[in-house]
Amino acid sequence: MSGVDRARIEAAVSEIILAIGEDPARPGLARTPARVADAYAEFFSGLSEDPLEHLLDSVPIGEDVDGVPQTSDVVLLRGIDFRSVCEHHLLPFVGVVHIAYLPSDRIVGLGRLPAVVDTLAARPQLQERLTEEIADALNDGLAPRGVLVVLDAVHRCVVARGSRQTNSSTVTIASRGELAEPVARAELMALIGSAAPAGRPREGSTAGGHGA
Repeated sequence: MSGVDRARIEAAVSEIILAIGEDPARPGLARTPARVADAYAEFFSGLSEDPLEHLLDSVPIGEDVDGVPQTSDVVLLRGIDFRSVCEHHLLPFVGVVHIAYLPSDRIVGLGRLPAVVDTLAARPQLQERLTEEIADALNDGLAPRGVLVVLDAVHRCVVARGSRQTNSSTVTIASRGELAEPVARAELMALIGSAAPAGRPREGSTAGGHGA
């Protein structure tokens, strides 16, 4: 799929401005359609990208990455910042992603995991679906023995309209393979539990360190 059509977005935003009773030509709003078009091009850039591309440069277990030998232990990366746009209201939701996977015979640089998240988040999304899609991408791209993905997010459509629940966040979980087993999952959830809440992530940590 090609990139967004900025001209059509600008025209549509101008119509919205007129529809709310404002003047799209007044100085404060004159550049708004172009700004929104630029923002949407960024928000939805993942529609033209394949998340599996980020996982093609995996390396065999036992090979060194930046001088660090890779093992088959679980890899846990906590506190990956993300933002996406809810497809119901076209308002953003933001938070953190925690990813764990149990390698089979290959492993990937840590920088590839946020890249997968960014690609899938840069689409009109639902948090529940985004969680599943991240887990599926890792499962398909790395063929690990297990995957666990946890999203903790604040939705602007909940914060800014309707019930206006300013202190609530939503947590969704997807698991695959051995990390769907209750004991393994509970152990990792305990490690993830010490991470910061949505919107205030700490620096990510790993249980099996390797370079990006």
